[in-house]
Amino acid sequence: QVQLVESGGGLVQAGGSVRLSCVVSGRTFSTYAMGWFRQAPGKERELLAAISRGGGSTYYTDSVKGRFTISRANALNTVYLQMNSLKPEDTAVYYCTATSLIYGLALRRNEYDYWGQGTQVTVSS
Repeated sequence: QVQLVESGGGLVQAGGSVRLSCVVSGRTFSTYAMGWFRQAPGKERELLAAISRGGGSTYYTDSVKGRFTISRANALNTVYLQMNSLKPEDTAVYYCTATSLIYGLALRRNEYDYWGQGTQVTVSS
């Protein structure tokens, strides 16, 4: 059974930084392409960033490009999302997700087959 457990969310002031972590257990971590999504109240879940199995390729949606960084440590079974220059509109539940179906970057929600429980990030103005 594959499990994803996120941590690192919380309350932060606008302009601040937060690093989210996601630990994956159950299978060899390096066989998964990984992603981070978020969902704000009343909005659809959106892809923020994705990273390939080896970490050599990354993707960012325009709204977080230059502010967020996705990375992975395969030896620790962990993927990270470093979030800088946070804005109130970044307030959402953040989800870590994994797929064993894609060798490169998984850019669609339906390409991911495992999800974490989510962690709340609240940015105050």
